[in-house]
Amino acid sequence: MTRDSSSGYQAAREREDAQISRTLTWLSLAAVLFLIGIAFKAWHSGHSTHALVLMAFTLPMLANMNWFVRTGNHARQKIGLIVIASALFTYLIASGGESNTGPLWFYVFPPLVFFLTNLKTGTMVLLLVSLVAVIVVQFPDLPFVQAEYGSDFQIRFFAALTFESILCFVLEASRLKARNELLELALAHEHAAKTDELTGLSNRRDMLNRLSEEFSRYQRSGHHFSIALIDLDLFKNINDQYGHDAGDAALIQFADLVRSIIRQTDVAARWGGEEFLLLLPDTSLIPALTLAERLRSEVAKSTFSFNGQVLPVTMSAGICSIAQANSIDNLLRQADIQLYSAKEAGRNRIAPRVRSQNTDTQSGPAA
Repeated sequence: MTRDSSSGYQAAREREDAQISRTLTWLSLAAVLFLIGIAFKAWHSGHSTHALVLMAFTLPMLANMNWFVRTGNHARQKIGLIVIASALFTYLIASGGESNTGPLWFYVFPPLVFFLTNLKTGTMVLLLVSLVAVIVVQFPDLPFVQAEYGSDFQIRFFAALTFESILCFVLEASRLKARNELLELALAHEHAAKTDELTGLSNRRDMLNRLSEEFSRYQRSGHHFSIALIDLDLFKNINDQYGHDAGDAALIQFADLVRSIIRQTDVAARWGGEEFLLLLPDTSLIPALTLAERLRSEVAKSTFSFNGQVLPVTMSAGICSIAQANSIDNLLRQADIQLYSAKEAGRNRIAPRVRSQNTDTQSGPAA
């Protein structure tokens, strides 16, 4: 099970994106209020043009917030905020703000861009905007540049900015490393909680959850499903005669065989001891019987061994479709009754038996 294919990992990513989006929404709102406050101060200080430009920047901020509320698109929200922030900081450096203090706001940019993006993208955006800042301070005669900075200020500004950018990069890299390690640990716990340690199949708890989900899907959309309750015949004799290690080996080999027979959409679980349960989505009774009979036949033909000793392994199974039950409990009860019938009839067989067109078989033809 890979990290990206894990439902738990995907849920963690979605929760993280939602949390970041909430933070960005509040941050955008705070930025709007802050820009309005600075604009009023500039207006009263006689910098009317600067005040109007700052007020103008509140419009795309509000538009970005409104777009996210309407669409819920996390990626667009981040991109919009990066573009607006880049344009704002470029303007503050080019105009100087009030008393040439505009560049000082640029120190907010490195932690913001690394928070919004990944390390690679954040570094590229930061280098691009820093290049614009270098052009602005080095070429004060450009048409859009209104400020001029002394050499001492330039040295101190870019030295401090470089140090801050490297520090933000290192801290973000450490945060991401710790985050990924925690996600990997959570994924391992999630896998352990859902998986039988010996066979690697789903465990009883995971199967019950999947049965509940499949039953809900059946109630919503009418998609039928079936189950096969399997028991390895006279398994206690294997443990008594060959030892429990041999019994474990037989269970592992049986699980491998099950995985090779069932479809990708099917789910196999160790139900307990030598019992196994197959969940067969979008499968009615006859196809379920066919698959179970195929598995029974393969088990009977296969050689199970341990330390050079051949182990006598066969299986019996009871099959039930959701069309024959009105609840998960009833479905499992009916499958258990069918399993008991298969064992009473001599083991190494599938129940219920169905009659094919040509002969009385144990599973019937494929539907």
